[in-house]
Amino acid sequence: MSANNAFGIYIHWPFCAAKCPYCDFNSHVHHGKFDEDSFVSAYVKEIETTARRAPERLVESIFFGGGTPSLMKPASVGTILDAIAKNWQVADTVEITLEANPTSVEAERFRGYRAAGVNRVSLGVQSLRPEPLARLGRLHSVEDAVAAVRLAQSIFDRSSFDIIYARPDQTLGQWEDELTEALALSEGHLSLYQLTIESGTRYFDLFNAGKLKMPSEDLSADMFEMTQDLTASYGLPAYEISNHARPGQESRHNLIYWRYGEYAGIGPGAHGRLIMGGARHATAAEKMPFKWWEKVIETGDGLVTDDTLTWDEEGDEYLVMGLRLREGIDPARYQALARRALTATQIDFLKSIGFIETLPNGRLRVTDKGWPVLDAVVADLAA
Repeated sequence: MSANNAFGIYIHWPFCAAKCPYCDFNSHVHHGKFDEDSFVSAYVKEIETTARRAPERLVESIFFGGGTPSLMKPASVGTILDAIAKNWQVADTVEITLEANPTSVEAERFRGYRAAGVNRVSLGVQSLRPEPLARLGRLHSVEDAVAAVRLAQSIFDRSSFDIIYARPDQTLGQWEDELTEALALSEGHLSLYQLTIESGTRYFDLFNAGKLKMPSEDLSADMFEMTQDLTASYGLPAYEISNHARPGQESRHNLIYWRYGEYAGIGPGAHGRLIMGGARHATAAEKMPFKWWEKVIETGDGLVTDDTLTWDEEGDEYLVMGLRLREGIDPARYQALARRALTATQIDFLKSIGFIETLPNGRLRVTDKGWPVLDAVVADLAA
């Protein structure tokens, strides 16, 4: 896959069975009757409209995210994939990922997704301990999670699952034990995220009320360092700050984001980055599912934002995304995007304190020491 010119499609399915207390994604619990076929028809229409605006792309990755896409009927997934293939050329090696929760998993449904064309699943396990699962608002048990991971591994060529750490009251030893179990269960890819408190969530309210005790910065840093060491020792080193994989098992779709490629966002609240008329456009759709549906039926797409990015904005986005990667960024590409070079004195300063380094191929990357303060490193380089 080309590092910079790959094209992917993100499909956002906004519905969930329950809203987790830490989640700030565009997800909604829908009660009452729901005409899924009619809703899916809007995806087809938005795909058609987007393909007219950004034609002649080779689709190298499709990602169904949410929300909980595994609440969709396999036939709905097939309809959306058929619409993509009708409107764009799809690579023979396309990666098609679907996010799933262990509670919405069953063998027949997974086989249905596989038959529809899905060849990779990403499971929202989040913990392999019962009490944290309950505190995180997850509806599945540890047994459900393990069974779902093994089922996915038996049906799909590639799979991944997520674990959240640096949770309330979690110790370093507890995390090491849980991570060791996760690594033994994994066959090639793990996403390991430190819990963050996001505005607008139930956890945000509890934290501000003093009812949620989070790990200290030092403990969180120790957990991060241990995570890097342990995953590497199991042959799943970090290729991105929160993602770990055996060589060749990296998420191709997410690499499109991190390498600052081009992608279309389809569905309620979906974001995209499309190059049209020689300029990079930042797009975003209406977040509310049924308002989005009405807008698509009326106008052909659900867009509420379509901004042309400035050179500075493109350069900043490239830094924010690319410095998350172990492979780092290409300073020459930054200069081509931002129309200015990175500041040599700032690079020298960050090198002097051990936060960044230049690789033999000329790429610039954040060091192990710099990764825990990545936001500060990016801000310094972008200044």
